Amino acid sequence: MDELKKQCENKGRVLPSWYKWVIIGLCFIMVMVCLGFCSSPYSWYTNTVLKHLDLESKADLYDLNKSIRFITTAVVNLFFGYLVTKFGTKKLILAGIISLIISQVCYGTANNLALIYVAGLFFGLGLAWTTTTIVGYVVNQWDKKNKGTIMGAVLASNGIGAVIATFTVKPIINDPAPFNYRTAYYTVAIILAVLFVLILLFYKDKKREDGLPAEKPGKKKARGQSWTGIEFNEVIRKPYFYVSLVCIFFTGMALQSITGIATPHLELSGLSTSRVDVTIVIHSSTLVIFKFLTGFMYDKIGLRKTTSICTITGVIVFVLLALVDNSVIGFIFALIYSIFSSLALPLETIMLPIYANDLFGEKPYSKTLGLIVSVNTAGYAVGAYLAGLCRKLSGGFYTPVLFIASAMLAVVFILLQFVITSANKEKKRVAEQEKLSVEEAVIQDGDKVETVAN
Repeated sequence: MDELKKQCENKGRVLPSWYKWVIIGLCFIMVMVCLGFCSSPYSWYTNTVLKHLDLESKADLYDLNKSIRFITTAVVNLFFGYLVTKFGTKKLILAGIISLIISQVCYGTANNLALIYVAGLFFGLGLAWTTTTIVGYVVNQWDKKNKGTIMGAVLASNGIGAVIATFTVKPIINDPAPFNYRTAYYTVAIILAVLFVLILLFYKDKKREDGLPAEKPGKKKARGQSWTGIEFNEVIRKPYFYVSLVCIFFTGMALQSITGIATPHLELSGLSTSRVDVTIVIHSSTLVIFKFLTGFMYDKIGLRKTTSICTITGVIVFVLLALVDNSVIGFIFALIYSIFSSLALPLETIMLPIYANDLFGEKPYSKTLGLIVSVNTAGYAVGAYLAGLCRKLSGGFYTPVLFIASAMLAVVFILLQFVITSANKEKKRVAEQEKLSVEEAVIQDGDKVETVAN
């Protein structure tokens, strides 16, 4: 560390190029803890909390907590561009971790819905500044060329964290002792405190000069790549911008409404606790693989093919989850869902920063990223509430909402083809304008040289 400080002082506090891997490593750990230990296990608490707080008849009111969490994240992300410019990424991340600690303590001490709602508000605030939005922004700052692969690797740590949590946190939640789930919340709060110290000590905000990689001539360009883009005031005049927001809203609504109720749905379908645990471990493990693979696919085969693969997979696995019951075939369907749902989930994580960059470019990136994540999270809020309402209206089961979510993703798949085609036309138009601008500049420079010569 002394040597690093000396290097920074000698270079006017400019960080060396290799420090980007420290930043990416910290982002990896942050996602592993914040998503893997806080967000992914959320549904594990549901049945236990409803039982011990005598709220089983009020499942829809309890699920309002989820909606509050998502609405908070959505509102905060609307101002992401302004906040990150004013405060920088480090302060936002630290504030996010503190908010998550408060949320876990509130969940752990709650004896009524009011405090659970307060916990949901801080939960949403914390996730807004520690997960997809901030990670997408940071990765795009430090490495634009391989952002899909790096983003996939970083966000894949969610699965690693969830696997670890399955063997550490979930047994505490499942302990039959009254209110033992509170210990699980407090344990996660302690882990978050350790993360706070790591970020405080080692995380650095990116300066323009930090870690600039050397260009490698002759290297083959990836299919997924950055482009200049258009100004935000132009973006909001494009019809495909609004269609893309509709797609992102319904994607979030479909995916979150399902992943948020998958574990309780499997339990209600009659699967034993051991079989449910198997599906959780498989799902979390494959999430690591598929999140990385999705980012890698984007870099290699582009946006259209990647989103098509993810969306169609989601359509199929949601139907299979709806058909799960306490039989051999039902368990096989559960296993297939647990594996391949991990290929659909990147649509609500990795792909959001990629949508912002690929569809609209670098110029409006911070604004479009915040707006896209906000709209996606608004979809979470609606989906979470509808899932709870579906359970109440259907006599304690989630099956109808699974078919609805599958149909939503089928519509999204169709609409995305229009969005991507329109964005590609816009890219081509901007590229042609830039080419003409360069040619005009060359001609003007040539005229100046000729005038001087004469």
